[in-house]
Amino acid sequence: MSPEWPTTRPSAVLFDWDNTLVDTWATIHDAMNTTLTAMRHAVWTFDETRQRVRRALRDSFPELFGDQWEKARDIFYTRFRAIHLETLAVLPGSAELIKEIAKKNIYMGVVSNKSGDHLRREADYLGWDGYFGRLVGATDAEHDKPAIDPVLLALRGSGIKPGPNVWFVGDTSIDMQCAVDANCVAILVRETPPEREEFGKYFPRMHFTDCFELCALVRKL
Repeated sequence: MSPEWPTTRPSAVLFDWDNTLVDTWATIHDAMNTTLTAMRHAVWTFDETRQRVRRALRDSFPELFGDQWEKARDIFYTRFRAIHLETLAVLPGSAELIKEIAKKNIYMGVVSNKSGDHLRREADYLGWDGYFGRLVGATDAEHDKPAIDPVLLALRGSGIKPGPNVWFVGDTSIDMQCAVDANCVAILVRETPPEREEFGKYFPRMHFTDCFELCALVRKL
């Protein structure tokens, strides 16, 4: 855990969704390889999926599939919708974390590159939708992460502006870039510590190995 522990509560906490609060890698891997097979591409290993899937589909699929990207998108979403709720898994400590933040009356939102409809369906399925002021997914804002547009949308109506009183919690370099560019506090939650060459100028302010660790900090504020 980072030694830079804040001592005051944030005004808001924004979360990435996939693989920050919930584990969806198995779902993404299945839907991605279904798509690659249908489009006559070589399938990916699980590790390749974890490395390559970062940006929103509308940004990454045109590079992968060229002028056939919309066909590939439809294949991906058809398979994803068929399995995503039954394979959805809550990551350790995430439920406890959002409940602890809610107890302290801190505004929460989600900024995800997952389809907005799928994001909100998953939150509803878990019974978590009531915790978040806004659940912002891909294509809900004009631009997706790492652009700051979805951060602005997630805070809309809260009376809170992006700044050092807003925490942005995620698991990837794109999340950290989005946080830093929005002038929010970048918090990395993943088992492995950050490496300078991975994040560069978007190095996270704090690192926690899981949501339990971050929850322990929130309890102290």
